[in-house]
Amino acid sequence: MTKPILYDYWKSSASYRIRIAMNLKGIEYESRQVDLTKGEQTGAENMARNPQGLVPQLMIDGLSLTQSLPIIEYLDQTRPEVPLIPEDPRERHKVRAIAAAVSMEMAPVMNLRVAKKAVAWSGDAKGMKDWMHEWMPMGLAAVEELISAGRDGGFCHRDTPTLADCCLIPQLYNARRWEVDLEPYPIIRAVEEHCGELNAFQQAHPEAVGAP
Repeated sequence: MTKPILYDYWKSSASYRIRIAMNLKGIEYESRQVDLTKGEQTGAENMARNPQGLVPQLMIDGLSLTQSLPIIEYLDQTRPEVPLIPEDPRERHKVRAIAAAVSMEMAPVMNLRVAKKAVAWSGDAKGMKDWMHEWMPMGLAAVEELISAGRDGGFCHRDTPTLADCCLIPQLYNARRWEVDLEPYPIIRAVEEHCGELNAFQQAHPEAVGAP
């Protein structure tokens, strides 16, 4: 069987989510780095594969998959042995709500394309770090509350990692990069520590992957 190919970038939050999910499910894959700092994502080769000019992109089962959350849902449906999304509708909602709060509310605002444009439109009155410090704490505070509601276990939801953890941990990596204070979020920090004990998360970490 052909090994899946992940078009990846080591510091991309969305790519980081896929690496965690693939590792948790024990899926061996080949990583091909698309260097975002050199603009390779909008180069002809990458645009021919993915018209959005983004990463990640996963080539698996004869398919070309894009967008991190649908990719993880596909993996969960086709390789259910290590489930990342609960069967129970109430539990599934909580996991998806946390994942959405991170990946659809926080991450788009923190995206470097958006942040750079916002800084430019401000006439450089605010810098990149100011932008991140303005928006990231609000998102983290909301996620802290979502996780704490009925929390039972060491991860975002119960005692096994889920889609929610796959989304949260990369966002915390970004928070630390921009020196956002995580002290006000003890539950988030506890989840991060719990996840950090697993090889799947350790091996997916940007520093473990390394720059292209």
